[in-house]
Amino acid sequence: MSKQFQFNVNEEKGRIDKVISNLLEKVSRSHVKILIEEEHIRVNGEIPKPNYKVRFGDSIEVTIPDPVLLDADPENIPLEIVYEDKDVVVINKPQGMVVHPAAGHHAGTLVNALLYHVTDLSGINGKIRPGIVHRIDKDTSGLLMVAKNDESHEKLAEQLKDKTTLREYVALVHGVIPHEKGKIEAPIGRSKTDRKKFGVVDGGKDAVTHFEVLERFPDFTLVSLKLETGRTHQIRVHMDYIGYPLAGDPVYGPKKTLKGNGQFLHARKIGFVHPTTNEFLTFEVELPEIFQQQLNELREQL
Repeated sequence: MSKQFQFNVNEEKGRIDKVISNLLEKVSRSHVKILIEEEHIRVNGEIPKPNYKVRFGDSIEVTIPDPVLLDADPENIPLEIVYEDKDVVVINKPQGMVVHPAAGHHAGTLVNALLYHVTDLSGINGKIRPGIVHRIDKDTSGLLMVAKNDESHEKLAEQLKDKTTLREYVALVHGVIPHEKGKIEAPIGRSKTDRKKFGVVDGGKDAVTHFEVLERFPDFTLVSLKLETGRTHQIRVHMDYIGYPLAGDPVYGPKKTLKGNGQFLHARKIGFVHPTTNEFLTFEVELPEIFQQQLNELREQL
């Protein structure tokens, strides 16, 4: 059954997400926002805006619904589990796998595989995204953290929001980057000319990417990248924006590019504070075989 709480504000002041998170210590501010969007929170009988400032005398009602029963079907798809305990799972996602079901991808996703291989998954994101705290693109390979219960999900999501997780990628880009390091700070939003693409746009969401050159070739550069934010297609958009689009990228790269299974982009390393032990865990995986082969071919041309 769903849980219901009611408070009459006598002392608490400030944004409603902060106030409720303080009153209900197991409910994070990000979860409060979701509850508001789904109309499970009322102030004086009305649905508040997420940035509502609580006032003395307000009556707050909070309903926390039961986790939604999962809807995606379990599928016996091979899955590389790098780490697993009662709270979290770390997966090395192969290139070509969609993270969760969506239009055009109802089966064969990471979620379908998780439902077969993992006993429990958090229900915060509902029927088609159980356990999914963050995503990487279909044709990006590498590490993802997955939550096995709602409390772990909230804590991992808070770390992403607070920019305390470690997310390091490796990419092969067109062009030879002359400097060793760089920082790209440019807002990202949906393209105004192509709704299927994203780009650096006025009024977009803040996005910050750090990069460092690992290796140079005559027409390409191998770079490592660290994300401060996690916007859709962030690395692909940012590297294209500064003139070094990802090799193999069918959307943001040039038509004449390296043959592969999409962009040469790999989430090599991930680190986060464990939601129960508070230990900082770090995981790292090798580049996929197709990526390694391409680098070896470029090295042979030197």
